[in-house]
Amino acid sequence: MRNLILVFGDQLNHDSAAFDGFDADLDQVWMAENQQEATHVWNHQYRLVAFFAPMRHFRDELKDSGKTVLYNALSSDQSSDASEANDSSFATILSQTLSDHDFESIVFVRPGDYRVNESIHQVATKHDVAIDQREDRTFYCSLDRFDEWADGRKSMVLEQFYRVMRKEHAVLMDDDGKPVGGDWNYDKQNRGKFGKGGPGEVRPPVSFKPDKVTSEVIKMVQSRFADHPGKADQFDLPVTRDQALIAMDDFVDHRLAMFGDYQDAMWNDEMFLYHSRLSHAINLHLLSPREVVEAAVAAFKEDKAPLNAVEGFVRQILGWREYVRGIYWSRMPEYAELNSLDCDCDQDVPSFFWDGKTDMACVADSMRLLIDTAYAHHIQRLMVLGLFAQLYGVHPAKFNEWHMAMYADAVDWVSLPNALGMSQHGDGGVMATKPYCASGNYINRMSNYCKGCKYKYAEASGDDACPLTTLYWDFLDRNKDRFKDNHRMSMQLKNLERKDADLMESIRERSKKIRDGKIAI
Repeated sequence: MRNLILVFGDQLNHDSAAFDGFDADLDQVWMAENQQEATHVWNHQYRLVAFFAPMRHFRDELKDSGKTVLYNALSSDQSSDASEANDSSFATILSQTLSDHDFESIVFVRPGDYRVNESIHQVATKHDVAIDQREDRTFYCSLDRFDEWADGRKSMVLEQFYRVMRKEHAVLMDDDGKPVGGDWNYDKQNRGKFGKGGPGEVRPPVSFKPDKVTSEVIKMVQSRFADHPGKADQFDLPVTRDQALIAMDDFVDHRLAMFGDYQDAMWNDEMFLYHSRLSHAINLHLLSPREVVEAAVAAFKEDKAPLNAVEGFVRQILGWREYVRGIYWSRMPEYAELNSLDCDCDQDVPSFFWDGKTDMACVADSMRLLIDTAYAHHIQRLMVLGLFAQLYGVHPAKFNEWHMAMYADAVDWVSLPNALGMSQHGDGGVMATKPYCASGNYINRMSNYCKGCKYKYAEASGDDACPLTTLYWDFLDRNKDRFKDNHRMSMQLKNLERKDADLMESIRERSKKIRDGKIAI
């Protein structure tokens, strides 16, 4: 045979560069579910279904189009697997395939994980097989273009990159090369919070009932990975491109218009609010970022959604998503080892990050959603769960491992910079010039969580004090020398200086007890 075309679980698009020049008489496709990828982090059961079910549907679509697919599927009974699939990596399975078949070369699009990319090259070298690695053209910005933009810059600010992307791709630009509406960014309009009555009735995202293929995957995961966190029985994500297109239209028609105003708001027992829930479909390439952006812009042009909502959504995809990928590939593998706050290498996430058993209302609600659906919207990720982990002192690599394990949309290229960099400030300012640190006051301002919580958000010491508030002041105290020259931290540090010495000692003692597990929260 000529080429073995590798297709990974986050590359499920038929127009992939991997299929350029494909000849059904000479080439074959290779896909693999494997035990190691499912267990190298303690993967959420829902997340496993979210990858394996779309993979199996894509396999069937490829076969229907006349392609030969070599597919390694996991079974409910691990003992029945072929030896190379049992407790092995995809590299082991690929190596076995190359031993069993005579291929001249392997063809693949750059995977979404540096570790996987390195493994492919190692396997190819071992078998003396040629490599044809192709770039992922689903992204707006090639890695070469990102490197060109970043070259010589002392700091790589998202806003600057975003404006370049807007100009180069003519997104929300007028005929004179100016941003539509006169401003580049409408973020100040996108920080609304709900009144006492809450959001009212919000139409939930469309859901998809598991078909036979997906049901088989759910059964396999529940049996084989029964000890893994989360649940799989409520799985309802799109698993095919047709379903993903329905999900995209549903968001644009029913939630995009209000997305801008309330993208930072939270409300108890409201799972999705006005968020798109499209990140999983986009990251698995069931949808392309271009068509999602184009659909949002079309809604603005048709007066179906206001500019602040559309610009805010576009910025997440054309700006943030492209920027994060560039950061990842330009700075790996060193980026994964960064720990700028010198967190203890043994400090893991607390147990309630797996089971949700905590009296903190904000964390409990965010975890309930995460356990049920492997999803939480970006403010819950950053300013509830990510915030607690940062203040608690979780090592950034361990936080990223947890993030990779628990979220259905997590792929290393997007998870690592967001989790280690933006959320935990582990990169020392590459992603953000200051840490996203806040006390319980922020949670109270942007949600109704504190109203029914056991803890008092404004108090930092005492049995009723909000753990976030206690840990917030302790975080500033521990890092005050580190941030003393950061002008964006000056107000917070001045407030720290005003704290009574006895109060600060009480805060330090309570923070230590929280970390040591001597205070159950």
